[in-house]
Amino acid sequence: PYHDDVDVECRVIIPYLHDQTKLHSVRLALLAPKLVEELVPNTLPLGGVVKVLQNLLSEGVPIRDIRTIAETLADYAPQSQDSVFLTGVVRAALGRSILQHIAGIGVELEVMTLDPNFEQLLQQSIQQSGEGGIEPGMAENLHTTLQEHTQRQEALGKPAVLLVSAPIRPLLARFVRHSIPGINVLSYNEVPDDKQIKIIATIG
Repeated sequence: PYHDDVDVECRVIIPYLHDQTKLHSVRLALLAPKLVEELVPNTLPLGGVVKVLQNLLSEGVPIRDIRTIAETLADYAPQSQDSVFLTGVVRAALGRSILQHIAGIGVELEVMTLDPNFEQLLQQSIQQSGEGGIEPGMAENLHTTLQEHTQRQEALGKPAVLLVSAPIRPLLARFVRHSIPGINVLSYNEVPDDKQIKIIATIG
C-alpha cells in the first residue's frame, strides 16, 4: 500500500521535477531502497527502468503500484533488457489494475478480437522484421473498422478494447495510439482469469 505522504515527500524533496517518470522513480527509491539497490544498476540500468515507466505512462497505465513494477523488472531483466519485452511482462503483472482503470470492477469485459489468420500474418511480419508492419491497404481497412467499433462503444458509454496476443500488442498499440485514442489494446495475458470475456466483433 502507498500513502499520500509519500507523494508529498517526493514533491518536497524534488519540487523542480515535473516529469512523472522521475517522480515515480524517486517514490520507488523512498519506498523500497533495498529493492532499488538490487535492481539498479546490477540487474537493469536506471535508463532501462525509466524507459519502461515511460512506455507505461504513454499508454495511460497507472504506475502507482511501483513495487510490483520493480519486482517484476527484477525477475525478468536477467532474461532480457529489451524495453518492449519488459514493458509487456510488467503490464501482465499490473493486469488487474489496468482492467479496473479501463472498465471498472465489472465481471464482464466486452472486446474486439482479430481474425486468427490476420493475427498470424502480423506475428509472422514481426518475426521476420523484428518490429513488423501492416500492409498499407490492410492497415487502412483495419483502421476504419477499429474506429467504427470504437465510436460505437463510446456512444454506448462503454470502453473500446482490442484483445490480441502478446507479441503483436505493441505493434497495434502504436498503430492506434494517436489516431484512435479511445481504444485500449490489451493482450490476453493481461486479463485476469476471473474476468469474463464477451467478443463483440472479430476484425480482419
